[in-house]
Amino acid sequence: MTTMKLQKLVYYSQAWSTVWDDDVIFDEQIEAWKNGPVVRDLWEATRGRFRVDDIPGGDASKLSDVQADTVKRVIEFYGEKDAQWLSDLTHMEQPWQDAMAQGQNTPIEPASLSEFYSSIAPQV
Repeated sequence: MTTMKLQKLVYYSQAWSTVWDDDVIFDEQIEAWKNGPVVRDLWEATRGRFRVDDIPGGDASKLSDVQADTVKRVIEFYGEKDAQWLSDLTHMEQPWQDAMAQGQNTPIEPASLSEFYSSIAPQV
């Protein structure tokens, strides 16, 4: 997949983890960049690559069963969308908008993710 799509799927995995699991999947900050949310460490690891099929240092086996299930659900829902569609979606959502209003590269805090995505989560 493209690095941009990977960034958006990682973002949505983190966002929905704050809602469904009441926790984060990773500790690295997500920043508001022009093309949407970006995890700088992931960007550095994939810099210069348009497409990725592996990530240096990445190890899915380190995910807990709960985290792996969250990632699976995110991929099932968002995985067929292209990178630009996902980027456009993040631009319509409050966490990215609020962070960008403070300036590019502003962190998108987990509390902001949890608050927004909880508000749009289907009530069961």
